[in-house]
Amino acid sequence: QGQLIESGGGTVQVGGSLTLSCTPSGSSIASTTLAWFRRGPGKEREFVAAVWWRGSTTYEADSVKGRFTIVRDNLKNTVYLHMNNLELEDTAVYYCAADTEHPYNFRRSYVAGAQEYDSWGQGTQVTVFS
Repeated sequence: QGQLIESGGGTVQVGGSLTLSCTPSGSSIASTTLAWFRRGPGKEREFVAAVWWRGSTTYEADSVKGRFTIVRDNLKNTVYLHMNNLELEDTAVYYCAADTEHPYNFRRSYVAGAQEYDSWGQGTQVTVFS
């Protein structure tokens, strides 16, 4: 499985917006469940959002529901995380992840677990300031 490459991180004021992107290097993610996780300072890694390979089914953590949207474009081989109304607590390194072992399958009971994903990016920093 090729490497996942995230981009789009940065520094933004509370209430602002950012869009993260994730594209694999040397492979296709069209058949995979994709997700975003994050690790805040002094915190454990936590699930943010996931999207089924068709793109029609998504699942978001309660902490970001209504503010973050995960979208995939299989033609561009890219998954996005649109983040609106950012809060201080959203400061974290954001990681893209892919489940390549269960193609064309959205394992709803497992999508929030990091162990479901076998391919990860290096992360992109998002910093929110007041």
